[in-house]
Amino acid sequence: MARHWFGVPAGAIPCRFESCPLRHNKLIKKHMTYFQNVMSWLGSGGLKIVIILVIAWLAIRIIRFAVNRAVKVFIDKGEDVLGGGVVKEQRIKTLSNVFKSTVSIVIWIIAILTVLPELGVNITPLLAGAGIAALAIGMGAKNLIQDYLSGLFILLEDHYRVGEEVEINGIKGIIKDLNLRRTVVKSEDGTKHYISNGQIKAASNFSRK
Repeated sequence: MARHWFGVPAGAIPCRFESCPLRHNKLIKKHMTYFQNVMSWLGSGGLKIVIILVIAWLAIRIIRFAVNRAVKVFIDKGEDVLGGGVVKEQRIKTLSNVFKSTVSIVIWIIAILTVLPELGVNITPLLAGAGIAALAIGMGAKNLIQDYLSGLFILLEDHYRVGEEVEINGIKGIIKDLNLRRTVVKSEDGTKHYISNGQIKAASNFSRK
């Protein structure tokens, strides 16, 4: 048997691409088969799926940009109070993130529900089940949803900010922390009061005259 360097049989040495027409043909057929499968998938609804996903992605990008601009303009028109530019940036970031997250979730849900029928999935039972699940979650998390909605309007309408002196539900003190779910007020004796935003019925701001 003819032997090559290091005792390897000559026939075991892989031939070069140009010297192996059989392998070359197999590789071309493999790529052609893959290309044909892709084109067949695109022709049978795949192109529509791609277009839907691209439109959803572009819509989210455009709306995110618009939300950033709109929130910034809205807050810049508000009055300047304690905290200055730093507080404004915090409000812009908080509100922008809330709106952008909500919009992104809604758009992707719509896109997925539009794509599923193209994949042969019947979405009617899925919609019915999702409706029941949403109803159950909504009833179970009623107070939590109320807290977040109230917190959103508190931030949006700028009722008060961190560092301002307020009286909320009869509790007077300084705002130490504020987010979508709750407000933290520190009274004169040093006690911190954690108030769910959904439970706030009356708020007086002594830092603004």
